[in-house]
Amino acid sequence: MRVLGFGDNIVDRFVDRGVDYPGGNSVNVAVYARRLGVEAAYLGVFGDDDLGRFLGESIAAEGVAVDHCVVRTGESGVSHLRVDDGERVFLGWNGGGVTVREPLVLDEDLLGYAGGFDLVHSSVYSRSEAELPKLAALGTLVSFDLSSEEEHRAAAYLDQVCPHADLVLLSCSDLSEPATAELLAETVRRGARLALGTRGVEGAIAHDGHVTVAGSALLVDGPIVDTMGCGDAFLAGFAVSLLRDGWTVAARPDRGMLERALLGGARAAYEQCFVEGAFGHGRPTSVTSM
Repeated sequence: MRVLGFGDNIVDRFVDRGVDYPGGNSVNVAVYARRLGVEAAYLGVFGDDDLGRFLGESIAAEGVAVDHCVVRTGESGVSHLRVDDGERVFLGWNGGGVTVREPLVLDEDLLGYAGGFDLVHSSVYSRSEAELPKLAALGTLVSFDLSSEEEHRAAAYLDQVCPHADLVLLSCSDLSEPATAELLAETVRRGARLALGTRGVEGAIAHDGHVTVAGSALLVDGPIVDTMGCGDAFLAGFAVSLLRDGWTVAARPDRGMLERALLGGARAAYEQCFVEGAFGHGRPTSVTSM
């Protein structure tokens, strides 16, 4: 099994710790899949600054291939955060830098590379929407993180993404269970083959238009380091479980597969609560990178 993260990378700067960590939704899913024993790679754009080198080296140190990435002239993306009682608080970002400003366009060679993976994952932070039809045409599974912002739940945006996605993830901690179920059903009606809604300590729900399965969260008994990456870890655990159970474009997951996948996601998210940053590799924030 092979998983490719395609799109965003970013430096997560914890201002309360004075520490920079590598991250980004697409990066995180690839790293977590690798930690779960799956071959993984990341494909995207790095800035040519010191932070870009830091990101590339940190990802490669996790055993995730980065050999097809592109380096462009420009600054890396930086998000500013702090942790309050274990919960991350976003304070702003620089717009994602050159990674988002000049995203990777998949040419014939890169499409050939991407087609060698069982699952390609991307997100709303990657500006990869125009590339999704190309990926879907390869016959590989495509997953996409729709996050939690209202703008990414608008009908026009869902119509751009869902028809090309085998799995969409939505962060639904702000919604009731009925509202979550309705949102998942909406994404499926608009073309997604499978929708996953995570609800923090309330667990998660998976829906494919035929079957709806709910799973419980594994609650942490003790101090949490921080919650950075927990949603990405859930997605990775969920997807890897499905892949191991035989999930393909042609093979729809059954109820048993979804139940096991929800448990796999919950376990991965639980373990993530004890990790600093998205996947460690923190280094002191330097004056030159402020």
